[in-house]
Amino acid sequence: MNVSVVIPNYNYAKTLGACIEAVLAQTHAPAEIVVVDDGSTDGSVEIARSYACTVVRTANRGVSAARNLGVARSSGDVVFFVDSDIALRPDAIEHAVRMLADDPGLGFVCGVYDDEPLIDDGVIERYKVLHGHFWRVRGAGPVHAAFFSLGAIRRSVFDAVGPLDETLRVTEDVEYGARTAQVSRLELSPAVVGRHDDDDRLSVLLRKQFQRSVPLVALFAERGRGRPRLGETAYRPVAAAGVALAVVCLPLVWWSAALGVAGVAGLAAFAVVERRLFGFAHRRRGARFLPVFVGLHPLMSLTTAAAAGVGVCRWLVSGRFRRLYANSGTPAVVAPGGASGE
Repeated sequence: MNVSVVIPNYNYAKTLGACIEAVLAQTHAPAEIVVVDDGSTDGSVEIARSYACTVVRTANRGVSAARNLGVARSSGDVVFFVDSDIALRPDAIEHAVRMLADDPGLGFVCGVYDDEPLIDDGVIERYKVLHGHFWRVRGAGPVHAAFFSLGAIRRSVFDAVGPLDETLRVTEDVEYGARTAQVSRLELSPAVVGRHDDDDRLSVLLRKQFQRSVPLVALFAERGRGRPRLGETAYRPVAAAGVALAVVCLPLVWWSAALGVAGVAGLAAFAVVERRLFGFAHRRRGARFLPVFVGLHPLMSLTTAAAAGVGVCRWLVSGRFRRLYANSGTPAVVAPGGASGE
């Protein structure tokens, strides 16, 4: 299989070189590398041009537009997407291609993040990287979400499903996975791995999690076999609901003992659901880091619950919000294992 690697980039001069070098070091060498620079101002273009790759420059239109343009400028029968803040393991493309070759009905192979950051910028990033690795490995197998930051898709499947929705600045990958699942299988594989330079500021984590979670309510509410499943989310619904229940009820224990019981039950539910995650964090980072992890995770879960509440309210009162994904393309029928080039 001929593989085209598409790297969307916006102001990631810090990691772009490492990303391209990791692609060039793959055991299954790609036929081409296409870097789509989405209006960077930090010297990314000069870095990309120092390597043997095609560099496409465009005005800042968002990552979906950059990925679509990368596909249009590439020619391989498999397109491997990797974000410019990720460095692939040397065998990542090889594993993805083998999975596609062995299973004609498989259309998209999604990878997982390593449990170590590409560049260690402190405890916030360590939390995010550990959690990002754990929940993806936990969800390994058939999925309904497309992880475009790290994954390979047959060109025939991309052509059938259509381009990414460029009006979406968040949730574009989950929406695309819902469309893809109607015509082809997607699989999340722990054999396809990349090391990620994740966010390292709490305010950024909270903002991104909130912004991403609100519109997902409209997508989860849609009917059809392609829609995503709650079990595929990064933050588990029962755990998020448990933290929210505790935050609401425990301050009112003076008013009603029943509310105190409900709050404690919420915390217990959170602890039970996330016990494997906390055990993993302890094994990987030790007892000194565990309190940091256990402190940050409820905050992120609470943010998810708050965003879901806002999303439900918007869905109830706003027809426009309910139709948020209505304009996304309708997939065509694709023959299993088929491939098309430019």
